[in-house]
Amino acid sequence: MSKQLRHSLVVAVTAALGLAILAPIVHADPQSTMREERARRRAELGKQDKQDQAETQPALYPNATRQQPEETQVSPKLIKHLQDMQARYEKDDWTGVIAKAEEIAAMPTANAYDKSFAYSMAGNAAANLDDQNKAAGFFAKAIESNGLDNNSHYSTMYNLVVIQYGEEKYADALATLNKFLAETKSEKPEHLGLRAGILANLDRNDEAAAIYKDLIAKNPDDKRILMNGVAALQGADKFDEANVLMEGAYKRGMLTEPRELRALYVGYMNSQRWDDAQKVIEDGIAKGILQAGPDLARDYQVLAQNAYMDDKIPLAIALYSKAAPMAADGEAYLNLAKVLDYAGKKAEAKAAAKKALEKGVKKPEDANRILAR
Repeated sequence: MSKQLRHSLVVAVTAALGLAILAPIVHADPQSTMREERARRRAELGKQDKQDQAETQPALYPNATRQQPEETQVSPKLIKHLQDMQARYEKDDWTGVIAKAEEIAAMPTANAYDKSFAYSMAGNAAANLDDQNKAAGFFAKAIESNGLDNNSHYSTMYNLVVIQYGEEKYADALATLNKFLAETKSEKPEHLGLRAGILANLDRNDEAAAIYKDLIAKNPDDKRILMNGVAALQGADKFDEANVLMEGAYKRGMLTEPRELRALYVGYMNSQRWDDAQKVIEDGIAKGILQAGPDLARDYQVLAQNAYMDDKIPLAIALYSKAAPMAADGEAYLNLAKVLDYAGKKAEAKAAAKKALEKGVKKPEDANRILAR
């Protein structure tokens, strides 16, 4: 096969194999946490008995090293102020909540609990206003005031981590989360998974991959953890390990979305396991997971080009024939025409070249050259 013909094929393998599979990390929803806190605060402002609270509010962080403050109640002199702030919160008056919270925190009679509670509510309100920087500042002040019970204190700290992560302040998020984990001794997958995600965003992929591998071993059916772990392994250039994880999940029927199957077959392509990649694609199409379209056409062209370079001409023709109808332009048809022409199938080559011109190509002269023969 001539080098000239080889170089005339227009598929860019590297571009076609581009893949970003790091899924958004699913962490505790700040809004959900806020709703829980609102219910908790309503009970506290109603002067619920402490013993009843202990029975209805189990420790979320039973191994926490922080000594919970003995006084975790509203100052009697400030209860009306806090109830006013609570009422504003119930009415979604976020600006009013923030103003009242700052007023309460500045009062000389405010105790540590009053300040922490007020700042945490202000943080929730700022988050509802989508002012994440201000929310982070209020949450930090709530933590610094150190007046909340452990459940609320660490929920507020975790909210701060989530906001810092969402604002791409990864170094700050990692520092806050490290403190959270050191003090709570939490082993919850969502907490460790968030740490791994932060590390990955800091390009500390080896550390992230180690955490994910441990989480996957303990939670083998958690697809979210699996996909994040695969992304981290790929980021650490550990493609074979990533393939092993994806292959195992595939055999167990866990890969049910197009991006998940693509993560597997692109991994195979990167490892030059072309036959395995094609089998996954064909299986995905048969099951209705993969749909015809430009993305799938691009991947078929990668397989076709590899087959062509290995002198598997019939296979290259078959793969280009699958890619061409679903491609966004006529480049796949043009490549098909070139391979057909090389194989001596002149009439079929001309038909493909004509379709290439109809769909549009960068170099129509290549198609016209085949038509003129």
